[in-house]
Parts: sequence; C-alpha cells; structure tokens
Amino acid sequence: MSTLRDLAEEHTALRPADIDHLHRIAGDWQLLSDLSFADLLLWVPVDGDGTFLCVAQVRPTTAPTAYLDDQVGRIVGGAEVAHLEVAYRQGRIWREGDPVWYGDVPARHEAIPVRLRTGDGEAGEVIAVVGRDTNLSTARTPSQLELNYLTTADDLAQMIADGTFPPPRHPGETTSAPRVGDGLVRLDANGKVTYASPNAQSAYRRLGYASHLVGEDLAKLHRRLAGDPLEGTDAGNAVLAALRGEAPPRREIDARGATMLTRALPLMPAGVPIGALVLVRDITEVRRRDRALITKDATIREIHHRVKNNLQTVAALLRLQARRVSMPEARVALEESVRRVASIALVHETLSMSSDEAVEFDGIVDRVASAATEVAATEVSVGMRRRGSFGVLPAEIATSLVMVLNELLLNAVEHGFPSAEEEAAAPPVDVPRPEAGVSAPRPEVVVSAHRARKQLHVTVTDNGRGLPEQFDAERGGNLGLQIVRALVTGELRGTIELRNGADGGTEAAIVVPLARGTTDRLTGRAGPL
Repeated sequence: MSTLRDLAEEHTALRPADIDHLHRIAGDWQLLSDLSFADLLLWVPVDGDGTFLCVAQVRPTTAPTAYLDDQVGRIVGGAEVAHLEVAYRQGRIWREGDPVWYGDVPARHEAIPVRLRTGDGEAGEVIAVVGRDTNLSTARTPSQLELNYLTTADDLAQMIADGTFPPPRHPGETTSAPRVGDGLVRLDANGKVTYASPNAQSAYRRLGYASHLVGEDLAKLHRRLAGDPLEGTDAGNAVLAALRGEAPPRREIDARGATMLTRALPLMPAGVPIGALVLVRDITEVRRRDRALITKDATIREIHHRVKNNLQTVAALLRLQARRVSMPEARVALEESVRRVASIALVHETLSMSSDEAVEFDGIVDRVASAATEVAATEVSVGMRRRGSFGVLPAEIATSLVMVLNELLLNAVEHGFPSAEEEAAAPPVDVPRPEAGVSAPRPEVVVSAHRARKQLHVTVTDNGRGLPEQFDAERGGNLGLQIVRALVTGELRGTIELRNGADGGTEAAIVVPLARGTTDRLTGRAGPL
C-alpha cells in the first residue's frame, strides 16, 4: 500500500508543505475520530476535474466503522463526492444531506475543509477535505459523555477548517499520548472543569483527589496534587497555556505513588478561545516498569564492568607470570593468552558503557587492530585499514568475533610477511622490479565488513607471502587458527575459508548469521584502524 506522500505526489500538485500538514493531521486525527464516533477519510483533489483521491483513513475505537474495506488509494467522482466538492470549493464544513448506504450499513456524510495557515498566521487556501462518515446502524439517544465528545469534536473540526489543528509537535515528542478512552476533561474559557469522563475521574482519584472534578480550577488543582512543586507548576502552566491558545508539551504529575500523563489542547473554533481539552492517562504501571528496567540496565552494566576488571586482573597475572618464565616458548604462550583475555575485556568494557546488550563494533575492531600492530613480535611495519562497517552487534556475537579478529590480525602481522633475515636467506627468484620512481607496496592488512541477507561478511586480507604450498585449510595452522575455526563454526554458527588472495597474500573470509532483529546501522565509510 502506497503512503500518503506517495499518493499525493503521484496524483496531485500539492506542495511539500501541504503534504507535511496532511501528515500532521493524519498523525493526530485519531483523537477527532474517537470523539466523533466516526471514520475519517482524507481526500485530495485530483487534477481539478472533480475527482478526489483518498490518501489516508482512520477508524474510531469508540464506535463501529462505516467501512469494512480500506478506502486508501480509491479515486471517486461525480455525485458520490458532491459533499467533498462543496467543502473544497466553498471552504466550509458540509453537514447537509440524507444518510447514504454502504452495503447494509447506513452512514451520515460530513466534509471538513483542510487549510494550511500562511506564514503570517492568516488562513490559507483549502488543500484537502476530511470526510467524517458515521455508522448509523447503532444510532440511539446519546449519553452525557457522548454529547460532550461530539461537542468537542465539532470544535476540533472547525479548527481543522481554520488551519489551527493539529498543533505543532514539540521537538523530541513521540506520538504516544493520552487518547479519548484514557480520560477526557473539558474546560471553559476560565479554566474551570465543565465535564470529566469517568476514566478521567478515576485517574485523578489515584492521585489523591476524591471529589468530583466539575467546577474545579484545573491549573490550581494540578499545583496542589503534584508532590513536586516544580512539577505541579509546570502541569498547571500547561493548562493555562492551552487556555491562551498555545499547545504546551505533555506533562506528568506524580502524587501518592501514582503517575498521570496529561496533554492540554486549546479549543479555538473560528479563532475564538473557548476553553481547552485535557486528555489524561494513568501511567503508574508504565513508569514502575521503566524504573525497574533502569535498575536492571544499571545492574547489567555494573556486571560487565566487574567482568572487565576481573579479566584485566587475570591478564595482569598472566603478564606477571610471563616475566618470570625462562622458557621462550612458555613466555610466548602466556603473552598470547594475555592478548586473548584483553580482547574479551574490551567487549565487556564497551558493554559497561552501553545502555543495552549491543555494541558499536567498529571502535572495538579499531582498538584490536591497533594493539595487534603494537604487540606483534615482528620487525616488519604493517599498516592496518578497515573498509565498511560492522555496525551494532549483540554481545553474544561481539565477544566471539573480537577473539576471532584478534587471532587473524595477529596471525597476519606475525606470519604473513617475511622478515629481513628471511628475505636475505631466500634463494633468488626472477621477480620483476618496480618501475623507476614506484616504490614497492607497503605491507598492509585490510579488514572488510558488510551485511547481506541477514549475514555479516567479514574478510581479513593481507598483501604478504600467502599460504604455504602444503597448508591444510581444515586442519593446518597454529593454536590461534584452531581457536578461530572453533569459535566461528561453534559459537558463531558461521563459516570460515582461508585462501590465497587473487593478487597475492592471504585472505580469511568469514560469514556469520545475524539473528532476526539485530540492529543494522551501517555507515559504509572506510576508516583507518
């Protein structure tokens, strides 16, 4: 299904600013749909020939829908859209006409013109029409709650026609907000409560207010209820701002162990401030879970921090032992163990500073590669380079993969390039000399990474002497390569292939499956290691 923007750009000549305004309406019109007990359909004119295209639809959660089938993408004309044509051409809300039938469902048509206000605050031209279609199959005498809902819906509909609804969204504010069913409070121009739904009354009762809300000054009530004076002042000022015609950000009120989220909306039909609409939601349990998650996250980070410290202690003990060992082979084995433990500690250090069980792996690779060139027991100066990005990896993959890369990088630096003594002792071979002024390529190791089809593809390539002629890719190699094969095929459930590169040198190609939902944030930029 095409999006609102796709449909509007393909079939209409609406400007980007017009389409953005339609997006804001579609982001906030569930409120109007629920208050109206009606389906809302967003219609845009097509080529000025009297036809209209439906680019968005929302169904009410407070009443049965008038449409069993989705209307988005439907183009209609003629008598079926006469009410839309009147609202679009005359710029007024259309409420005349008899009920119409959609199959076995009788419905009442209404049409609300959509305006986008100009930069100087004046009402602009009509750019679209909101069809408000009510299912009449369950029509009955409305209750007091329904009457207040419908009255408020009419005020908001007029504000859409004026171009003053929806209000602008505040930076960082999400679409999660109180809805009509959570609790609704209607205020007059003086800020006094004229109606409060039963759910709203229950939410205030949890904050400690047991009396009926009607007749109360809501701004003053918020200041009295809040346990924090600053919080109460903010919540009270939000109500006053809505009464002045502003759209304040959402506020929370904490009192008696309960938390309530409030959203205040100005009511200004025809530009005249007549009061405000306050939506409330009891979010006590949500905030309790949030606090539990924060505590859990802090505990997990502390565990990673302690694991990192313990691993560093183990590495220090191994390093101390290596200094006391007289046998060169034993000293080398202990130093390799130190590097392996340190690479695991690096992952836990990163996790201790992260808010979840995932790490930005590029920085870890850079640090491991830098350490490999510094500690490698070789006289050859080897450059390191990274292509692409690993992105964000979960801890269970990162811990094993960092050990694999640590072994491959050390192996490439220490064994991939001949030393000066080896080159001097090697028998002469007929190798073409570089052209005059062209230096021989610098020894280099390149780590490449990219994702494809829920797999991470990693390649470690050097431009050294390549694999020995009798090298067995399945069984050959030192302890480091045996560790690599065990981790890739076991812990990572992946594959690894060691081969000679097409242009010389050695290439280790690894493919690791990524679990569903693994974060995939890639920069695609090459960076030095």
